[in-house]
Amino acid sequence: MTNWLFILGIALLIVPLYLWSFKSLPKERWQIIAAVPIRKSADGTWQGLNLTFYGLFNAIALSSGVGLTIVLTGAAGVNCILFITLLSTLLAICLPASRIIARWVEKKPNTFSIGAASFTGIVLGPWVAQGVNLVAERLLQIPPFDTMAVLSSMVIAYTLGEGLGRLACISFGCCYGNPIDQAPRWVRRYFSWATFTYSGCTKKIAYAHHLDGKKVMAIPAITAVIYTFGALSGTILFLYGHYSGAFFFCLLVTQGWRFISEFLRSDYRGNRNISVYQIMSLITIPYALVILILFPSGGNELNILDGLHILWNPAVLLFLQTLGIIMFLRTGKSQTTGSGLSFHVNHDRI
Repeated sequence: MTNWLFILGIALLIVPLYLWSFKSLPKERWQIIAAVPIRKSADGTWQGLNLTFYGLFNAIALSSGVGLTIVLTGAAGVNCILFITLLSTLLAICLPASRIIARWVEKKPNTFSIGAASFTGIVLGPWVAQGVNLVAERLLQIPPFDTMAVLSSMVIAYTLGEGLGRLACISFGCCYGNPIDQAPRWVRRYFSWATFTYSGCTKKIAYAHHLDGKKVMAIPAITAVIYTFGALSGTILFLYGHYSGAFFFCLLVTQGWRFISEFLRSDYRGNRNISVYQIMSLITIPYALVILILFPSGGNELNILDGLHILWNPAVLLFLQTLGIIMFLRTGKSQTTGSGLSFHVNHDRI
């Protein structure tokens, strides 16, 4: 019962957030959080650095995903220090890779791809985990953890994090779908309600394809719902000890939908009919089957309270906050927009 209450609690937190986000974030108001003055101009105004909701939602997504995987690995009895070491190593590799691969694919200097980061993490994750296990066992005399339990928890966390991260895309106006009036007739008939109309000339959909003010398929919202459902389903499988099933299910949901959804998107993903990101997503599915063979696993039903006890620790909470701040500073400083600021005194209030 406790495990199901945990799932229900997550759902009750996310559903209102999604309902508000799908309605509000396509509007112009919800792109910039604040503008920080950084340099004074000759005319007395200040050049501003824009801080974005894109960065805020990416920070929330990362912290939420990592928090969930700490809870799950804690419930599975994985040493928290070893897991944080593993996670920090992967993040140190995946975050730079997300920019390097995206620049290579999209030929743009200021871009970032979760698909590139996830592909890197999926490919390297099992081997980094084995390396951490080997060092811990031989040098530190710490019992090794169940590799599949850790991989499964990270894929579940990635699924939830990418679902929440789609809110960043809605705010920025990227990863947008095709115009609904250009969709096949059956799509217009049954999915005309699943559309966004973006406003604001600084959103990517406006300056890249001039689709602001037009109804486009709400691909980020659909992705958020599918991925969140996948993450919650994977969590249930994990808590019942089905680590391998949770791992493959979440991977199939995320990579399968990534392949399909890019056919429904208008944003630039390269000059090929099938993008590099789609090829990456297809590669990870058979790769995951190989991982299942190399790291067979299974466990008993877990108690989520054991994992929540690990999470409710000042050091762990500070770690999550630090990750969120780093992600916000890395992705929240707008490179594509600028601002001009002026200040004055309200003399009637002196």
